[in-house]
Amino acid sequence: MKLYYFPGACPLVSHIVLEWIGKPYETERLTREQTKEPAYLKLNPAGAVPTLVDGDFVLTQSAAILDYLAELNPEAKLLGDTPRARAETRRWLSLCNSDIHRTFNLVFAAPYFSGGDEAVGKVLIAKASEKLKSLFVITNDRLKGRNWLTGERSVADAYLFVMLMWADFKQVTLPGMEELRKFQQRMQADPGVQAALKAQGLI
Repeated sequence: MKLYYFPGACPLVSHIVLEWIGKPYETERLTREQTKEPAYLKLNPAGAVPTLVDGDFVLTQSAAILDYLAELNPEAKLLGDTPRARAETRRWLSLCNSDIHRTFNLVFAAPYFSGGDEAVGKVLIAKASEKLKSLFVITNDRLKGRNWLTGERSVADAYLFVMLMWADFKQVTLPGMEELRKFQQRMQADPGVQAALKAQGLI
């Protein structure tokens, strides 16, 4: 099993989950230029990361990869044991992937979405940052009285952790969100998280 990634990008979520699962895997670090080369485009026509290769099975898109890894390794207990538990995990995974991550796209790629207009780009970043804060409030409230989003550690927690890393990197301030900061500290102390961060050269 091999994971293709950029350091600190969303494949870090899958990298953490692979560490939590504890089975052998490989990683391949790419540059953005390499993702546009024909050999990689055969694996991932979108020219993006992550891509997971498991034998003759090639899978793209973070949410699909995380779901696959959790389903493939039920003993790791990263998805849930019942239909309702799995639905809860997928709900919070969807919030991280479809809402928080998507909104971060406007922050990271403001020059693209603004057509190079600096003033428009600043407005995009400001409005996206406001939206991100409102989404992080939801997760902060959810964590009150819980160590994990669903009560048990899941793939959604790995995603939330990486989104918090992005918030710090892009200076999206999250005042008063003490539950999120306690969660972040717990994750930073986790051996699997530390191993993935070290492997990507982030610590």
